Amino acid sequence: MKIGILGTDIFTPGKANLVDERVKTLKAMFNSAKEVYIQADIITDQEKLVEADGIIAPENAKLDLIVHDMEFVETRLSRVEDPAEKTLLTKFKDQLDKEKLLCEQVISETEKGLISGYSLWSIRPVYLTKPGELEDKNKLLLNGYAHFGYISFFTAGDKDSHAWSIKKGVSAWEAAGAIHSDIQNGFIRAEVTSFQDLIADGSLSKARANNHIRLEMKEYVVQDGDYMVIRTNK
Repeated sequence: MKIGILGTDIFTPGKANLVDERVKTLKAMFNSAKEVYIQADIITDQEKLVEADGIIAPENAKLDLIVHDMEFVETRLSRVEDPAEKTLLTKFKDQLDKEKLLCEQVISETEKGLISGYSLWSIRPVYLTKPGELEDKNKLLLNGYAHFGYISFFTAGDKDSHAWSIKKGVSAWEAAGAIHSDIQNGFIRAEVTSFQDLIADGSLSKARANNHIRLEMKEYVVQDGDYMVIRTNK
């Protein structure tokens, strides 16, 4: 995923780990050789913010987002001929006039098609930081990650303890694809337990003994913190 940063210089561009303490806990439990965190591409170049999945910015940068988008909308409105696009742009202008971000507005699938090439910033999720939050960069990234609609599930074993990133609402079958397409294609079922239950039980074997392991099929909606063992026919 790509996280855009606006209004602060505490981040440098490039790869950044989202250090989730749950991975460390799993590594200790499974005696894994290594821990693998979710990585984000940090974008600080304003010209590339349109590539971001979401933007993190302090409250005082909200106006910068609005001004940037208003300039784009007004310029586009002066040139557009398509009635549907003009209606959408007018709706955007009304939203920005109220000093509200575009991500706060409901946009239909048809409208999303119209704006696919737009160079708007606040159309993507925006996480406005709270006072003092800039002091902990990792926590800030994790908060932004969740605000953008992402959750994490885990796998663990001798080789590694691994956090995997998916969008909230994703099925077990889709989550398997985050690991590898072969696992998704050969999906039979998933053995699932929550991180909290697994840690409380103290081991995978005890979680089984305590009936905390559930067998879930393709359509199961993965929850944040799920520990999963995916069975395949591959």
